[in-house]
Amino acid sequence: MTGPLTIDVDIQAGGWRDAPDAIDEVARRAVRAAWRDAGSGAREAEVSIVLGDDALVRRLNAAYRGHDKATNVLSFPAGGETGPDIAPRLLGDIVLAYETVAREAREQGKSVPDHAAHLCVHGLLHLLGHDHQGDADAVAMEALETAILAELGIADPFLDISPGVEQGG
Repeated sequence: MTGPLTIDVDIQAGGWRDAPDAIDEVARRAVRAAWRDAGSGAREAEVSIVLGDDALVRRLNAAYRGHDKATNVLSFPAGGETGPDIAPRLLGDIVLAYETVAREAREQGKSVPDHAAHLCVHGLLHLLGHDHQGDADAVAMEALETAILAELGIADPFLDISPGVEQGG
């Protein structure tokens, strides 16, 4: 049984407020599903989701990853031990960039809420210690993301990804 998860959502960019669904609830629902499936055995924890814009994500990406460009999602672990059975009280932050997420959703024929949900799942998995640097890790992480999203009624996000579109870190 997974412990309770506290989720704080901070909507900083106006585009998120104009989304057709209540984007804060979309983000919470996606992160709860990922926590339930991938955080099993972990004690009570907390995560923050920032729904920002390209400018914010570009600054963060440059400062913390050395990449001076916007990306769709960034994850910032709070530190300490991570993994499916161990989670620190504060897992960390997930930051999404509205313009990039909206553009990718449009290019991939997806809704912004569905794409944002996928990126929230992706971000939480990173906070729990999952990665996609090697081929085997990428296959395992993608399978877990696909299964979690299927539970939410969201189609496999990897079926129609356009070349050159990749998730952030």
